[in-house]
Amino acid sequence: MKLKTKIAGLLPLLTAVLLSCSAQGQPDSYSKNPKINRKVDSLLQLMTLKEKIGQMNQYNGFWDVTGPGPKDGNAKVKYDHLREGLVGSMLNVKGVEQVKAVQKIAVEETRLGIPLIIGFDVIHGYKTLNPIPLAEAASWDLDAIKKSSSVAAAEAAAAGINWTFAPMVDISRDARWGRVMEGAGEDPFLGSKIAKARVEGFQGNDLSAPNTIAACAKHFAAYGFSEAGKEYNTVDIGSSTLYNTVLPPFKAASDSGVKTMMNSFNELNGVPATGNAYLLRDILKGKWGFKGFVVSDWASIKEMVTWGYAQHKKDASRLAALAGCDLDMESNAYVFELETLVKEGAVKEAIIDEAVRRILTVKHELGLFEDPYRYCDAKREKTVINSKAHHAAALDMAKKSIVLLKNENQLLPLKKKGQTIALIGGLAADTNSPLGSWRLASKDSTAVSVLQGMESYKGNKLIYAKGADVNKSETEFTIHIKLNTDDKSGFSEAVAAAKKADVVVMVLGEHGFQSGEGRSRTELGLPGVQQELLEAVYAVNKKIVLVLNNGRPLTINWANNHVPTIVEAWQLGSQTGHAVAQVLYGDYNPSGKLPMTFPRNVGQIPIYYNYKNTGRPVSEQSNNPDFVFWSHYSDVENSPLFPFGHGLSYTTFKYKNIKRSKATYRLNETVSVTCDISNTGKLKGKEVVQLYIRDLHASVTRPIRELKGFKQIELAPGETQKVSFTLTKDELGFYNNTGNFVVEPGKFEVFIGGSSYTSLKTTFDLK
Repeated sequence: MKLKTKIAGLLPLLTAVLLSCSAQGQPDSYSKNPKINRKVDSLLQLMTLKEKIGQMNQYNGFWDVTGPGPKDGNAKVKYDHLREGLVGSMLNVKGVEQVKAVQKIAVEETRLGIPLIIGFDVIHGYKTLNPIPLAEAASWDLDAIKKSSSVAAAEAAAAGINWTFAPMVDISRDARWGRVMEGAGEDPFLGSKIAKARVEGFQGNDLSAPNTIAACAKHFAAYGFSEAGKEYNTVDIGSSTLYNTVLPPFKAASDSGVKTMMNSFNELNGVPATGNAYLLRDILKGKWGFKGFVVSDWASIKEMVTWGYAQHKKDASRLAALAGCDLDMESNAYVFELETLVKEGAVKEAIIDEAVRRILTVKHELGLFEDPYRYCDAKREKTVINSKAHHAAALDMAKKSIVLLKNENQLLPLKKKGQTIALIGGLAADTNSPLGSWRLASKDSTAVSVLQGMESYKGNKLIYAKGADVNKSETEFTIHIKLNTDDKSGFSEAVAAAKKADVVVMVLGEHGFQSGEGRSRTELGLPGVQQELLEAVYAVNKKIVLVLNNGRPLTINWANNHVPTIVEAWQLGSQTGHAVAQVLYGDYNPSGKLPMTFPRNVGQIPIYYNYKNTGRPVSEQSNNPDFVFWSHYSDVENSPLFPFGHGLSYTTFKYKNIKRSKATYRLNETVSVTCDISNTGKLKGKEVVQLYIRDLHASVTRPIRELKGFKQIELAPGETQKVSFTLTKDELGFYNNTGNFVVEPGKFEVFIGGSSYTSLKTTFDLK
């Protein structure tokens, strides 16, 4: 049943409303389509205040919607609200049957029949799981990342969902924070490019198409800077960090047309983000001109009371609405408090109208008014989800996400025949952990394990020994994931297998549920007894390939000092085992680069490549080891274990002849820089060529390096390619402490290389 049928009897009133709008002038419009704006405005005129506020209310799926309605308790209240038109959105309702049933109530039983928007956490896939987002960021392949999001969107849309709470675009420099697995790492330039790719992948070219869904950039803003890497914690950063590091990926998402944004749980300058008018009204909806709607994070409106910012839920509702939060996710605040606040004059009805206009516009753009059941095609659900094409795309993404951290003596790639290989580690045979965190719709234990992937290669003798498990609990929403059993009973079998092997492949790291929301850690080494297992195996066979499965950078100093080959394989989703095996055996030459710095120990955190120089960057008495008055640690060097942008290949690359087109440029000119890259090895390989700049003198101190360009190239052995970059004011400027973008004259250094630690550079002046 379409909405136009539902309101056929109201056409005379609609006509009068449209004429009235024409006479009075249109209010703020949020769609580029004038027809949608007119339809939204006319519908808004028909709505009661209570119905408007209902559109600002989102409930979690609270009962089996294909069964009888709830009879009592909070579920009955929510059910009654749905039937009364007081629910605008629901989340965690999935599958065509369930979505169609709940949508039918909204469309066919309420007075105006306004369809629901159905939200879900589609973070790195729906049923077919791609690598976790941090792993995808390691590919530096924007087309592949966009494709990954489009696959996730197609499957979610086929299951009745039309809105995802992704991408997370928080920049973070703290690997203790479990949610780094959900983002793109530490760099705002790379993070901005990936934010754009993911938004475009989810939303496509036509939001009303049945294979696209609305995206949601989160968490606005600064959640990645939670103190001590602790979930839901406070944030205290300066304006330079806010403008130059935190906000750029959100701005990129907004510029890319993202339809929704989500508030963060943290406070900023003492004001919770959900009630922060400076963030939402001044920057997002004001300076940036964001046209979509803002949703709170789960219960973050009522949590402002706990913060000590609001007196009670009614006060929290007032603060959130005035600040610009349009939709209340599961605080049960707006639906009970806003009507009274409007009648008391504490919140103007124009604030309500603005929020509802934004929400209704997105529903129109999704095509829900034209056909509320457009996402409810059972046939499409069966054919699209878990398709061969989607698994092929997941495998491709997984291979591109793997980073070769170290490969002494070319232990990799493995020979395909004539060897005995010992495969060791509980994670090696695990089909659940590789799926990673945030896979709410996927079926447990459906990943291809590394053992299964290795077994598909028949030329070698493969011996598997578990050695040790990683953890006991495998429930995503338990409060505490038990990090590890202390059981060492499998050590002897693992050591015996290693003694027989020509090469040992050890798969160690975190379980998939040891990172993600609520999974902050203070120790970032290998959990449990895995480090002891590694050392026990190393004692009998030093030819070890360490394959890391993890959702964040780990502190693996001992491994780096002893193990010849280390592969960062993250949690790669459904096709994990095939991707790892193909890389280990050389059927795919790894090309990934780290999107986050790996620390030597937790004491270095926060650690990141684009730090400030300080007034004492080096010892003034470098030959005097007793001179301590410079910026350093007394117990470990300043450098990271593996820097941002690092990643090796089975071939080698040489950079030379970095050149700029001239020595001096005017402020409005484009700077051109070139560099020659040669494949000096014996295999064809891909390299991510990275360009960094340093603004040597500015009105606000600048980092020692800033990524401002990257290109992925593929070279045959012996081939040389000249790579060109252009730098415009967008790359050369920065935000000052009042949030204004400026480009200042001065001297710049330009670096090009294979990581943030490259030394090849040239200089130019900007006049």
